[in-house]
Amino acid sequence: MATLRILSGGAPQEVFKQLTPRFESKTGHKVDYVFTVMSALREKVAAGEPADVLVMPTNILDGYQKDGVVRGAGRAVLGLVSINAVVRAGAPKPDLSTPDRVKAAILGACAIAHATPGETPSGTHMGKLIEQLGIADAMKGKIIHRSALRGGIEAVASGEAEIGFYPKSEVLDPRLSLAGPLPAAIQLTTIYGAAVTAKSAAPEAGAAFIAFMTDGQVSGAWTQGGFDSAP
Repeated sequence: MATLRILSGGAPQEVFKQLTPRFESKTGHKVDYVFTVMSALREKVAAGEPADVLVMPTNILDGYQKDGVVRGAGRAVLGLVSINAVVRAGAPKPDLSTPDRVKAAILGACAIAHATPGETPSGTHMGKLIEQLGIADAMKGKIIHRSALRGGIEAVASGEAEIGFYPKSEVLDPRLSLAGPLPAAIQLTTIYGAAVTAKSAAPEAGAAFIAFMTDGQVSGAWTQGGFDSAP
């Protein structure tokens, strides 16, 4: 039996936490995870850090497959995750029904939180969105740049930030309430996938991991974990 090392972005963390014991019990394989923001994950891959499976947005995996970093065989889509706004549990929820109302909610907040642009896809998107909405100057000093994995949840839960903007799967926390997704016109939906690395010492076990995590029998866990099914 193999011990798999999985390098993953933060979005699937809670789903993996739920499903991994079932995978380990069924197969006898063990799984060690490294969850981090996408910029750090790419640095690890570039540095040649050992891994059996990479879990990240499919557009990044496409490049890695072209470069021979991951195998095409066994690769699969896990699901789609979109950016949602969150507030502290019990706090009033902002109206996010249109881009103009999102703009008003952001301007009206004492502070907002999102990941640092360039660090994660959602952080990059939110940085660009603030610029596109024409409120970058007005929001100076009112944006807390922390990923959900690195203190973003705590910033909203404590009231330090009035609203957080993160992938839905990363903020299903009892201390927070979902305020809703960004409107379609300004939304970012990220397709997450998984692929076995070309240098994996246990490619069959890696492929088994991906097959288990994409089996229809576990689809409910992905839905409950904030993911939508791939079209």
